Amino acid sequence: MVPRDHVYAGGTPIGIYLETDGVLVVDTGTITGADGRECCPAENIVKSGDYIQSVNGRQVSTKEELISCIGDCKGSDVILAVARGEEQISLRVTPVQDADGNYRAGIWVRNDTQGIGTLTYLEEDGSFGALGHGISDIDTGEILDVRGGTLYDADVVSVVKGQQGVPGELSGVIHYSEGYKIGEIRTNSQNGIFGTVSNLPGLIGEKQLYETAHKQEVETGKAAILSSVDGTCREYEIIIKEIRLNGKEENKGMVLEVTDEELLEKTGGIVQGMSGSPIIQNGRVIGAVTHVFVNDPTKGYGIFIENMLEH
Repeated sequence: MVPRDHVYAGGTPIGIYLETDGVLVVDTGTITGADGRECCPAENIVKSGDYIQSVNGRQVSTKEELISCIGDCKGSDVILAVARGEEQISLRVTPVQDADGNYRAGIWVRNDTQGIGTLTYLEEDGSFGALGHGISDIDTGEILDVRGGTLYDADVVSVVKGQQGVPGELSGVIHYSEGYKIGEIRTNSQNGIFGTVSNLPGLIGEKQLYETAHKQEVETGKAAILSSVDGTCREYEIIIKEIRLNGKEENKGMVLEVTDEELLEKTGGIVQGMSGSPIIQNGRVIGAVTHVFVNDPTKGYGIFIENMLEH
């Protein structure tokens, strides 16, 4: 039995699909009514970051379902069941008929989220950790409250090189079909996304089993990251510049700098999509890449593997 302090290092690209726990409210807006007057039916009622979970008792999980439920009210008040932080509340909104005859509440919402990241580790029981940071909404900045999600196989097809002030990114193809589904996402937290994979032997392949390091064992100096930016997962040289054992943000526990000339030539340093790339030092997994410095793509932050395993 492989003990918990050993993991298979990742470094391979993954496709991520997160299902939010309800429909995420981004903002409220103005409706021009059939009479030509402007109003905002939901202003000061719903808030950015709310999750609308049902309308008049009908569960909603997509923007289309929400629009349908509000349209069916024919102008009558609707009762929204909303998750706001840790609270479950009911809100009353009176939709307005617009110039096209549709009933609208003036609530701007967003559907489920998808993207590409990097697998950090696999455990022998099939558990996985990835990204090293949570997935947040682009507008609200809040960690997405998810009811679940799916991990898919993905391929990197091109690289947009990072430059000062302009983050680069890995562009890839996510295979959204049952045959390419590789796992279930159960948790989206500030320290990463976590869940279980469905075919551990197939995913391990030739991946190496590493001992994990405690944060107190991490040293400044030479290290490496495992990443796949050209279709091949391999090590690239970095330097750990700074260690922050008592920092407020756990996913910024290390400051690192890319020194590998080949990686600098390919990507300019750290780019979006590399989040989750395992960091190796002294033969151990010590953490994962999490963020890039916008003004210097050769530098970024990392999270200690200890924090990811304690998620």
